[in-house]
Amino acid sequence: MKVFPFKISKPKDVVLIYQEDVGKNFYNKLHQHEEIQLSYILKGQGTLIVGNTINTYKQGDTIVIGGNLPHVFKSDTSTGKTSKMLSLFFTKDSLGENFFTLSEFQILKPFFNRMVRGFKIDTNTSDIEALFLQLKTSKKLERFIILLQLIRATSTKNHKKLSSFVYEKNYSLADGNRLQVVYDYTISNFRSYISLDQIADVSNMTKTSFCKYFKKRTNKTYFEFLNELRIQHACKLLREDIDQSITAVAYDSGFKNIANFNRQFKYIKGMTPSNYRELV
Repeated sequence: MKVFPFKISKPKDVVLIYQEDVGKNFYNKLHQHEEIQLSYILKGQGTLIVGNTINTYKQGDTIVIGGNLPHVFKSDTSTGKTSKMLSLFFTKDSLGENFFTLSEFQILKPFFNRMVRGFKIDTNTSDIEALFLQLKTSKKLERFIILLQLIRATSTKNHKKLSSFVYEKNYSLADGNRLQVVYDYTISNFRSYISLDQIADVSNMTKTSFCKYFKKRTNKTYFEFLNELRIQHACKLLREDIDQSITAVAYDSGFKNIANFNRQFKYIKGMTPSNYRELV
């Protein structure tokens, strides 16, 4: 499957696509595709933006992204290890028009309800991993059977929603490219000070136009998005480096004072940084 910035094309006459992504990075440009994406993270970790929400992914996660839902994977390359993701791409009509609306498949309805905003399963996934590992050597018919098994498995497990908002229209190519530039700049520079003037200039818009543009398409202000990215990074540091002080974590995450860091952390995570570190 060839991937283009923001849009994805599929091979002709192929309705169920199996793909392996292997390397230091997954495809790290904001993009969307009409197919539903059902993926298993075999190796690696990083940041995943789906719609308007910043998430993380790690080895063992199962991720489902609905059709035309903008997303971008940003692999954590600091470990120097190879990342590997196994994916199936399909539409609701891949097995025939109205196939999944038949009464026999009502048990799968939770999957299709959840995939609109995307969802992640990160516990008890050994059965899902086993199914994904069969895909590489499976024939076409067997892959369809495995797809049904995967949808059934992901319909019955606890899950976490990946996006809190879905833009009512499909993003245009221009929208996608502009948001990609904004996301790339933010992810690369969130540890430093970013002003409204800077990010508006990056987007090639006036400050007023950019604020309206970003809020309409994400249902968040830019600085709400920026703070969520910084807090997500802080959580990673709190989990992985227990010797680093909370003050050091705050500054390393882009905050200029500890009071604002504590306030934003509690607002976003519902607990203090100290409580978070104790829980993990």
